[in-house]
Amino acid sequence: MGTTVTGIGITRLGQIAINAKDVERATGFYQDKLGLKLLFKAPPGLAFFDCGGVRLMLDRAEKPEFDHLSSVLYFSVPDIHAAYGKLKEGGVHFEDEPHVIAKMPTHDLWMTFFRDSEENLLALMCEVAR
Repeated sequence: MGTTVTGIGITRLGQIAINAKDVERATGFYQDKLGLKLLFKAPPGLAFFDCGGVRLMLDRAEKPEFDHLSSVLYFSVPDIHAAYGKLKEGGVHFEDEPHVIAKMPTHDLWMTFFRDSEENLLALMCEVAR
């Protein structure tokens, strides 16, 4: 029987890597369009942003097997309609409009999906109290 490792102290995601064909272009998107704080840049063309305590790293894939779109990142916002309007005005391409995904006991879960400058699929999410 294998040994199961539990309770190693994981409390949150520390960093997420996002592939970018053009790191400078992607840096502009995450900084200027989404308004994330640029923490620092490092060689050979990395950019790091703060997203509520989780670091987002933009990087060019070094090997063909790593050259793929990222997982979907869901950015939580307080007002999904206002965020959607502001991003759309700024030229962000949305796949849909904000809509209810699930009706929970105390809130409705809203989402809308969009693409970054590198064609990665991203989402806005908002929990709206009833």
